[in-house]
This record gives sequence, structure tokens and C-alpha cells, in this order.
Amino acid sequence: MADKKPEGQFYTRPPKLGKWESLRIFLWNSETKQFLGRTGGSWVKILLFYVIFYAVLTGFFALMLVVFFQTLDYHTPKWQLDRSIIGSNPGLGFRPMPSEKNIDSTLIWYKHNDKGNVQNWQRELDAFLFRYNKSNNPQADKLEECRNFQPPAPGKVCNVKIDQLWHPCIKSAGYNYESGEGGPCIFLKLNRIFNWVPEYFNSSTVDDQMSAALRKEIADAQNKNQHHIVWVTCEGENVADIEHIGPIRYIPQKGFPSQYFPYANQQGYLSPLVAVHFEKPKRGVLINIECKAWARNIIHDRVDRRGSVHFELMVD
Repeated sequence: MADKKPEGQFYTRPPKLGKWESLRIFLWNSETKQFLGRTGGSWVKILLFYVIFYAVLTGFFALMLVVFFQTLDYHTPKWQLDRSIIGSNPGLGFRPMPSEKNIDSTLIWYKHNDKGNVQNWQRELDAFLFRYNKSNNPQADKLEECRNFQPPAPGKVCNVKIDQLWHPCIKSAGYNYESGEGGPCIFLKLNRIFNWVPEYFNSSTVDDQMSAALRKEIADAQNKNQHHIVWVTCEGENVADIEHIGPIRYIPQKGFPSQYFPYANQQGYLSPLVAVHFEKPKRGVLINIECKAWARNIIHDRVDRRGSVHFELMVD
């Protein structure tokens, strides 16, 4: 049976405090020595608890990160080729690209006699080719002047030397954008895929989609044992485009030779380039152009732009 309260003893209602008085007492109660509703001892205990709790939590995640980073290699990706998101089918890229304002555009349009318009494209190419100048490359000591189809020495990579042999696709010639007669130079590069090695065509393994001219070039190159190339071709996409595109020259050669493969994240590595000089495109006409890279392990897909690149050219 519960104890009864002594007779004559009553509970008294606490005094009613004003808003500011209640706040003052909550902040500091001089009678109970409480700050924000807790005594000093209580604050010490709760702070000590959270310090230990977060220290253990931080230590746990730090340990997990250390274990995770032990599984990574900063130079070699864990997932490669078909096991990676990128896959094993490289695409082609082109330069110069339109400005960031037209990021979805692939149109290269200019007036050869409009200096301001032309300089926009030239500046884009200057920036892209900056590292291809040895004097601008901080890892120039890693570059070697390789002979075609000869791999570089260990610890070295092959240089991509853009010299007078690339004329008119050089800076001093304005990449031929100011020419009143000829057309511009468009630079092509194969997208990097770690450890990807091309399977080269020969005269007995040509693709059915290849032109007769490319098949002949492959056969001639094979006779000289110079067919270890990822070949490149550019052509108009439609009948009218083929008619208006005019003659094309590939500099320094019609593809990417074998000494630049495979890419393995080497220090100083430079992607090989092909400068496509459109020698006499039809003026004032929009030309749809498709460029393709050719190797036995490159699949062409227009929808996904695999193994190829599309852009439009218009010279006023």
C-alpha cells in the first residue's frame, strides 16, 4: 500500500515567470548552477561521450579508406578494356571545337576574310597543340623521336613532331583558315583507352565497308611492311556532301602508326594526330563530314559515334 502524504503538507505551484525571466533562468540558474538546463558535470559527460563517439567513427572510416586505397593503383586502372565503363572500342575526336556557348554544336563555320572570326578557330588550335611543342612540355625529357613502327626505348614515349612537313597545318600558316583558295585543317585524334592494342588490317582481312582506294593503300603498305597503322578516312556523309567536299590530304600520313600504342598512362605521352587538310571545299555550302578510324578491333556505330566522328564544315 502506497505511503500517504503527511497531513498538512501540500505541493505549491512554482511561481509564474515572465518570458525573459524564464530565458534568463534557462541560460543560467544560479540556484541549481545549471547552464542551458545542465550542470557542469552533465556537460562534461555528454561532451566526453561525443568526442569519443566521433573519434571512433572517424578512425573507423579512416581505416576503411586506407584499406580501400591499398587496392588502387594510381597508374593502372583496376578495370580495363571490356571490363571497364569505357570499353575497348575507341572513338575519334576532332579539333578545333566550337565555343562552349555552342557545346552541342559540331559546326566549323568561318569567313576566311573575317580576321576576328578566323582567329577564334586558330586560338582553339593553338591551345590544343600547346603541349605538342617540346619547349612547352614539362616532360619533354620523356619524348623520343621514333621511327615509324619502331617502339620507343623503355621509359620513353614517341614525340609527335609538328614541323614544316605539316604545312599548311601549322601555326605560322594559320592552319590555312585565312587562305582565299584552300580549305582549313582539322586535327583528328584517337581517344585514349588504357592498354588497348590495335589489330591492324592487311590485304587478306580488309573490311567490306572499305573503299577500293583504302584497300589498295593497305595492300601497298603491306608490301613495304608498313601496314601497322590505324587508318583514317574522311568523306561526305551524303551524295551532295561527297560532291562538295573536294580533295583531302592527310598529314603526316593517313593514320596513327603502331609506335604510339598501347597507351599505358606513360609520363609525357602525347596522343598521335592526323591533320586533315580539306584542299578545296565548296564555298557557302554546309558539308556533313564523317571520319572513321580503321582497325580490326574498331567497330563503327553512327548512333553511338563509336570508331568515328561527325562534324559539319562551312566556309564562306
